[in-house]
Amino acid sequence: MTSAALIAWLVTAVGGFVLLGTWIAKGGTRSPRTSHFPPAVIFGHFALAAAGLVVWIVYAVAGGAALAWIAFVLLVPVAALGFTMLARWIPGYRARNAATVGAGVGGTATADVPEQHFPVVVVGAHGLLAVTTVVLVLLAALGVG
Repeated sequence: MTSAALIAWLVTAVGGFVLLGTWIAKGGTRSPRTSHFPPAVIFGHFALAAAGLVVWIVYAVAGGAALAWIAFVLLVPVAALGFTMLARWIPGYRARNAATVGAGVGGTATADVPEQHFPVVVVGAHGLLAVTTVVLVLLAALGVG
């Protein structure tokens, strides 16, 4: 269970890096801000997830039930911040699709908000793998498997 959680966490992190890189590249940190995501939420999500991953790697190498629980506890605010970003992203995604449909074949829809450039597949995979990671970490911390 420990190895499965580690693999899921690492693959989730790759998706997170893609999303973070896209957000930064498309102007998420520019001033004045155009993003609906506060930088504190983005970077807090990243920092807590990275810290939890480091704790999980130490747990995988050294063992110790306390480390598994610390990693799980770190995942709780990571998940909360992730759901917050998803809730803010969905209306923008829907508006972007409505603008694209409304623009017709020859028209263009502008996407000036950085998170509107997120690949939908990456958002979905990142979220699904994140939920899988949380479940696997919890099961490992409980000693299942």
